[in-house]
Amino acid sequence: MKLALGALLIVAIIYLGVEFIPPYWANYQFEDAIRTEALMSTNNAKTEDAIRDTVYKKAQELEIPAVKDNIKVVRTGSQGTGSVTIDVPYVVQVNLPGYPVELHFEAATTNKGVF
Repeated sequence: MKLALGALLIVAIIYLGVEFIPPYWANYQFEDAIRTEALMSTNNAKTEDAIRDTVYKKAQELEIPAVKDNIKVVRTGSQGTGSVTIDVPYVVQVNLPGYPVELHFEAATTNKGVF
C-alpha cells in the first residue's frame, strides 16, 4: 500500500512539474528578452511603438499570451541619457484535471542611460 501511494505521489509531482515549469521558464526567457530590449533601446533611436512591436514579437515566439495593447513602453529623456521602461502583464491558464489555475505574470524592466 505504501509503495502504491509513494508511486502515485511521484507521478503527481512529475505531472505538476510538466504543467507548471514551462510557463515559468517562458517567463524567465521573456524577462531576459525585454531586459535586453530595454538596454538596447536606451542607446538607440527606436520609438516606443517599435519597442512594443519587438516585445510583442518575442512574446509570440515564446508562446506567451500577452496582449499588444497591454504592453506598456515609456521612454523618458533623450537617447543614451534617458531611460526605457517596459511592463508586460499577462495571465497563463494551466488546466489541471478538475482545477484550472491562472498564473499571473508581470514581466517588467527599467534601464537607465549612462549619464
